[in-house]
Amino acid sequence: MFKKVLIANRGEIALRIHRACQEMGIQTVAVHSTADANAMAVRLADESVCIGPPQSRDSYLNIHAILSAATLTGADAIHPGYGFLSENAQFARMVEEHGFTFIGPKAEHIDLMGDKVSAKQTAAKLGLPVIPGSPGAVEDEVSGKKMAEEMGFPVLLKAASGGGGRGMKVVTKSEEFVEQYRTARSEAKANFGDDTVYMEKYLSTPRHIEVQIFGDKHGNAIHLGERDCSSQRRHQKVIEEAPSPALDDAARQKIGTLAADMVRNMGYVGAGTIEFLWEKGEFFFMEMNTRIQVEHPVTEMLTGIDLIAEQIRVAAGEPLRYQGDNIRFRGHAMEVRINAEDPETFIPSPGEIKMFHAAGGMGVRFDSAVYGGYKIPPYYDSMVGKLIVHGKDREECMARMKRAIRETVVDGVKTTLPLHLWILEQPEFISGDYNIHWLEKKLAEKAAAAAEKK
Repeated sequence: MFKKVLIANRGEIALRIHRACQEMGIQTVAVHSTADANAMAVRLADESVCIGPPQSRDSYLNIHAILSAATLTGADAIHPGYGFLSENAQFARMVEEHGFTFIGPKAEHIDLMGDKVSAKQTAAKLGLPVIPGSPGAVEDEVSGKKMAEEMGFPVLLKAASGGGGRGMKVVTKSEEFVEQYRTARSEAKANFGDDTVYMEKYLSTPRHIEVQIFGDKHGNAIHLGERDCSSQRRHQKVIEEAPSPALDDAARQKIGTLAADMVRNMGYVGAGTIEFLWEKGEFFFMEMNTRIQVEHPVTEMLTGIDLIAEQIRVAAGEPLRYQGDNIRFRGHAMEVRINAEDPETFIPSPGEIKMFHAAGGMGVRFDSAVYGGYKIPPYYDSMVGKLIVHGKDREECMARMKRAIRETVVDGVKTTLPLHLWILEQPEFISGDYNIHWLEKKLAEKAAAAAEKK
């Protein structure tokens, strides 16, 4: 087992990794920018190293600075968390080349799944259902338009190296194709340095369902159930829950088995998530994330398994401690992402948290690195923390989440807590009958109604 792990990240995920290491008797090194000198993970880690100024490109994306910090402190392994360099194959290779262990999958699998075109082709070869679409990249607007007309509108243009909704455009008719194609390529180039786009048939009422998977260096592969991430705004997840209220046991078992088989056949090592769109009883592979997810606590609450600790053990060469016969799924879990944003306009609200109180009580968990007096910097993601609850069933889970939201205090900055409470009170969410387009439509209706009152 490792003696010292360097955490190449910030915020709540850095603190989450530190906590897992501490419980395993592993020392930690926290790297940080000058803006994060007073971060909680930096305060609690055994060692800390400043790796640059506030801008991510000069600190958390600075591979050479991170590797130097690992060398300086004598770390055995590097955990990338999520975001930043977590799905950077070059970083994974350089970590291994410099004699450290990368706590994540092989660089070849990061490369393979990082390109959405090759990921879709690989999934199809391994037996997963895929959304009808272009066989590869859409090379030019003329052939792309012709293909879209043959496929039938609406279609979806997506950045091959993308994520988070950037470089993604819905085309509803032939006349729009050229403009949207050019816009998608431009956004893809600006955000990912790669203007390659591909095309899929646009599904009108799908749910976003992802399966948590794990593989080890001994050929073992498992799934840890699904999470329903269909509550979204601008392709960004807002609320996640498990199990999905849309699936029955047969569908749940089918998609979990398919995902685990794919991982086993790939020889994949570590944690990952295979994401699907589900519509009218059919699953379609969307992408694979080769890292731990923001919403991993939902699965932890449901199974009682520490996914970060399991990541570390697998990276150290140990076999998975869990197989199908000793994995138990209990009750219902849900997570809300609390962002420092205006809940109506979604404008970021950085600043000092003057008072902070995390909700508690039975079945409540609050993953955050903020505290009273902490100043939220304007340079990074606006997430303040994640509120996760567990109940014996979905009804109890939602009641507990509403209680926990009302109990949470983040004073000094605006947050999305009121938005989450409003979502939980909507009839469609209460019934579980919602899809990935529902929340945006609901918010548009809400904004229109507010405008009429003025």
